[in-house]
Amino acid sequence: MLKYRNILVYIDPTQEQQPALQRAIEIAEKEQKAKITLFLCCYDLTYEMTSLSSMEERHAMRSIVLRENQEWLDSLAAPHREKGQKINCQVQWHNRPFQAAIQLILQEGYDLLIKSTHPHSRLSAILFTPTDWNLLRKCPIPLLLVKSDSWPEEGNILCAIDCKSSEDSEHHQLNSSILTEAIDIAAMIKSNVHIVNACPSPPMNIMMELPEFDPIDYEDGLKKFHQKILNDYASEYHVAPENTHLHQGLPEDVISQVAEDIKTELVILGTVGHSGLGAALLGSTAEQVIDKLDCDLLALKPKGFVSPIKLD
Repeated sequence: MLKYRNILVYIDPTQEQQPALQRAIEIAEKEQKAKITLFLCCYDLTYEMTSLSSMEERHAMRSIVLRENQEWLDSLAAPHREKGQKINCQVQWHNRPFQAAIQLILQEGYDLLIKSTHPHSRLSAILFTPTDWNLLRKCPIPLLLVKSDSWPEEGNILCAIDCKSSEDSEHHQLNSSILTEAIDIAAMIKSNVHIVNACPSPPMNIMMELPEFDPIDYEDGLKKFHQKILNDYASEYHVAPENTHLHQGLPEDVISQVAEDIKTELVILGTVGHSGLGAALLGSTAEQVIDKLDCDLLALKPKGFVSPIKLD
């Protein structure tokens, strides 16, 4: 069974190189019947607001921009089409690129979105919501954000899981999805699977308010609990004990440090939404870890996730 049959590639017209397209080609070469669609969203407010042009003239100017971008996409696809790869091209006029991409996903049933990414300044992350962040929050299918070079064989895939009790069904399902995805991709690209979990530090407020509180015992018990859950997942998914990593600290720091230590090519983690746990996960993990990684990031949504973006 093919892992990915229908891949959507988000093309960035501001970049000379298109690593997202290259990653899609690498995957499609291993998944012989996979189809690729190149997607480009363009928009220029000046074409919409000029009062010197009639409606017909504005439509004509927009059509020219769409046609030029369609020709450019076709030129990107041409070398790969000549080698037998099935590649379609989609150009849309929309002022919210992430929304256009998600609506296309809902219409066409893609099973993987690939997009190249680049560092965002701390200021822009606070004042604005870049396309990456919106896709992390709202994309209903696996989102692969590409930074690195080609995936080598015998490389490493790092699964970032949350070792809460397996009785916590939401966390358990998402952890299982992450590990299943990693096992499938590892088989496809012949890589090794690692698992990482960040163990929290003892809460300072309890230490200060309860004199009898023993932080050493608490920390030891917490580590043992997390290690057991981590070992249980490793055993269930046949991950070697030496490929499990438990460290104390913030998830974004632990994930990025382990990824650097083992020279991973791909980190897989989960994102679950806007409120409650979801807001914490996105705010403290996915959105912060993305700029700390020098590798690809695959973000998964939990089973049953429904995107807030709807078809027009």
